[in-house]
Amino acid sequence: MKFAKLEATGNDFILVDARDMEQDWPRLAIAMCQRHFGVGADGLILLVRSKVADLGMRMFNPDGSEAEVCGNGLMCLARYAIEMRLAKIARELAVETVAGMRRVRPGGRSEVGMGVPRLKAEEIPVLIESKFDMIMDYPLTVERRKLLLTCLSLGNPHAVCFPEEAVESFPLLELGPKVESDPIFPNRVNFEVANVLGRKKVRARVWERGVGETLSCGTGACAVAVAARLHGYVDSHVDVILPGGTLTVDWDGVGEVVLSGPAKLVFWGEWPD
Repeated sequence: MKFAKLEATGNDFILVDARDMEQDWPRLAIAMCQRHFGVGADGLILLVRSKVADLGMRMFNPDGSEAEVCGNGLMCLARYAIEMRLAKIARELAVETVAGMRRVRPGGRSEVGMGVPRLKAEEIPVLIESKFDMIMDYPLTVERRKLLLTCLSLGNPHAVCFPEEAVESFPLLELGPKVESDPIFPNRVNFEVANVLGRKKVRARVWERGVGETLSCGTGACAVAVAARLHGYVDSHVDVILPGGTLTVDWDGVGEVVLSGPAKLVFWGEWPD
């Protein structure tokens, strides 16, 4: 089985053209994504057929679970489409995902329309009662530490925290898995910690549901920018600095979130299974 390895600011993926292929994809994702016994990746992306869009995309995490949508994965899919001449640079692509339609404009820095953020508890989902239309600074105690979480969905669930200390020293490896699997998140959650550096710049780290800490996360960057804008910390155009590089997020506070960043083909390979 032929595959391509791609990355977007260090968020790396195995991509398989599965338009005419059937496999046990969860099992394959677990095997291929292993860093030492497989290819190594943050996820397995499938290019699939779509009856309503130019392309379809499915994405499986290293634990075999399926993600609803993936911002960096969409940019990598667009890069693959360019490499395979399935698309042209600057032509907008419609991509069908589990979370719905997403539009991607390939280029040196691809642009992805990530949809309108969902802020209500039942839309995220979060199992808490709130009389407000959004969940901001919800106190969650984990390992005797109180975290103030702003929750939202971009097709997948996110909880964003703005800690007082630098994100580099935040105990993400310890607290990340506990937040991810907290009972208030029935579908688990992606957990982000962020420091606001200015009106147009934020530094962040991401614990991804079903993956662990990654060098970058497209929907995570969007969630951080949205949460920061809801708090009034940043303007509509924000650079989110992640360990693997910088992603740019534009959100006017009402409409669709637009993510932009680079994506590269790393190598081609063949899996013996």
